[in-house]
Amino acid sequence: MKLAVGILWLTLIVPALAAEEAAPADVAQAPADVAQAPADVAQARGPAGHVFAWPFLDGEGMRPQGGMTSGTEVGLRTEPKEAWKRLWEPGLEKMERDRRAILALAGSYRVSFDFIETLGFAPGYKPPRPYFSWATEQVDVIEDRPGFISLQHALVMFFKDKDGKEAGPHVMKHWREDWTWQDPEILTYTGPQTWTRMASQNPQGRWSQAVFQVDDSPRYEVMGAWTHLGGLSTWHSDNAPRPLPRREFSTRSDYNILEGTHDVTLSPTGWIHVQNNRKLRLDADGTQTYVGTEIGVNRYEEITAPELAPAWSASWGKSAPYWAAVRAAWAEVIGENKSFSLHDEVDGEKLFQLHFARAAAIEEADKPDAAVDALHAKETVRRFVK
Repeated sequence: MKLAVGILWLTLIVPALAAEEAAPADVAQAPADVAQAPADVAQARGPAGHVFAWPFLDGEGMRPQGGMTSGTEVGLRTEPKEAWKRLWEPGLEKMERDRRAILALAGSYRVSFDFIETLGFAPGYKPPRPYFSWATEQVDVIEDRPGFISLQHALVMFFKDKDGKEAGPHVMKHWREDWTWQDPEILTYTGPQTWTRMASQNPQGRWSQAVFQVDDSPRYEVMGAWTHLGGLSTWHSDNAPRPLPRREFSTRSDYNILEGTHDVTLSPTGWIHVQNNRKLRLDADGTQTYVGTEIGVNRYEEITAPELAPAWSASWGKSAPYWAAVRAAWAEVIGENKSFSLHDEVDGEKLFQLHFARAAAIEEADKPDAAVDALHAKETVRRFVK
């Protein structure tokens, strides 16, 4: 029964999720009895007056879309985290200070996702409603070796039902980010559903960030540089293309590539990811047409309660070897091909569904067979590679 519920849960929520543009509040739509946010909270989120970037539009018409489901109360960290203190120890070489900044991204967070379109080029353009969503998220270091760090994100959500009782934790593997020092090669999204290995531009002293979907398939990779001055640590990226975000996958057909720059800035108690994006339509004949621009602000605030790590560790414990095999399978595909494309579906099934169903079965198994599971991971990945 637990396995069946888990698969239903994943089927409902994963299509709404996609790496850094995730819509994790849609996770809250899975339990049927989850309560909606109080009216005063919704009113606060749906601005009745000034809307940043669109001050003269009707507030009701610009009420944010996205998830507004209630979650359990969180306790926010008030004192600087140890990883932040270590980042500012004197006498560090730049690479080491950069490395500590990346490691400081790990932790337990309340995350908010805000996106607002700031410009459109179509005749009679009217901006779409802004987007807002939230989650509680665990970020763990799953690999740390010289010149490389891998961070796994996981949603760990506690909801409140109609009677105010807590439901959860609901746990789901989320996106992954791999950081590589002076990466000589970047996996660039060239669309549609196609990625190409290209030589890095000016990698000296810089780090690439590679972002992967919930099923560990690639999303985008981009080079950037960390700067550390006066208590301010920021990674600023080059411009990079990526696929259409899932939050607009079913609502927009006028563009198919999102490109832009990223700023990741640390604070003593968390970090913020700011995106400056352009929405691009790439036609089959190579014609490029920009349709609009947007700003995204994803804020990670470290929490002390509820505890997220235990629930994630319990879920990750058995399935971690399987996901390691999935990552290895993707490393082979990327290493063997200068360019490759992915099928969106194979035999009516999506890649994330097959991987998550297998991981759920492994978690339920008394004695998982690592060799059989690794073969399944490799064969499943290759089924989707064109």
